[in-house]
Amino acid sequence: MNKIQFKNVLPQVFASAASAIDGVGQGTFASDIWQKDVCFERGHHYLIEADSGKGKSTFCSYILGYRHDYSGQVLFDEKDSRSYSISDWSNLRQRHISCLFQELRLFPELTAFENVEIKNKLTSHKTRQQIEGWFERLGIADKLIAKVGRMSFGQQQRVALMRCLVQPFDFLLADEPISHLDDRNAETMAALIKEEADHQGASIIVTSIGKRLPLDYEFTLQL
Repeated sequence: MNKIQFKNVLPQVFASAASAIDGVGQGTFASDIWQKDVCFERGHHYLIEADSGKGKSTFCSYILGYRHDYSGQVLFDEKDSRSYSISDWSNLRQRHISCLFQELRLFPELTAFENVEIKNKLTSHKTRQQIEGWFERLGIADKLIAKVGRMSFGQQQRVALMRCLVQPFDFLLADEPISHLDDRNAETMAALIKEEADHQGASIIVTSIGKRLPLDYEFTLQL
């Protein structure tokens, strides 16, 4: 996949606000994405900044197909995502788009390694040695067999990062990925993400409420 386009997309929850702007439903948000025509191209780094409640996680959900409560179009290589079948979405999420969720979506009863390996078994994308090397780089090698539910949120963020990297992807979405990390760990995470994205010629799309993943962004958008 080479590009993702948002064409005049507006979440339904914001529709009444848009109508109130001019009284006839044609209001325009002070946003670079909502009600605009914007294209994300493979191989570039994007930062999406927004205050709380402006739709950062909603934006990610539209790309992943978890929500469809919007007007306008979300296009993948010119194809409207509303026409996607279940198998189309499954292929998209396994081979083209990976996501580091803000809420992480880990399994607390599994160990840190099991949370990563459960996805890697589906993709066979990395070796155990490579994954263990990531644990070492991210400073949680001692948590390899620790239950995720007993780890700090910052440690869990690093586990979730590794899980999102054990698959092929053209676009990596990272929704507020370093909210609970110090600068050193944030830099390590950023380096690992960039290495994997560069290796695959992929794009990185990061959302931020203020604490940015330290990358060289080519484009910064306001939501």
